[in-house]
Amino acid sequence: MNSRRGAGAYARIGVESAVMSADPHQLIVMLFDGVQAAIASARLHMQDGNRAAKGASISKAIDIVNNGLAAALDHEKGGDIAANLGQLYDYVARLLLQANLRDDMAALDQAASLLDNIGSGWRELRQAPVEMVGGV
Repeated sequence: MNSRRGAGAYARIGVESAVMSADPHQLIVMLFDGVQAAIASARLHMQDGNRAAKGASISKAIDIVNNGLAAALDHEKGGDIAANLGQLYDYVARLLLQANLRDDMAALDQAASLLDNIGSGWRELRQAPVEMVGGV
């Protein structure tokens, strides 16, 4: 086993362990981190002109948005907030698709910015005192 493959396997085990021990809130934050990493990778590949790698990174980002973030929405309990987030995730997925089809860096940056705003809210929610989030 070469060192790159070994490092990759080690990283996958670390991610799998983190996922297995994460609570639902942490899983959502991990999805936001993953989509931002995929977008950053796509940005680099777009700048380098590596269309295949750019496409793979954007596809990964779209998959995280559609099959991770959007799929995690609880429309029954979330009401208008879940509906609005669902529409926003749909818009972000369309931005990512546009970025891929047109090598549109502005669309990629807009998607990253929107996701960063929402992800920041999730991170802050984790740090908020219980009283602020409807607890005790």
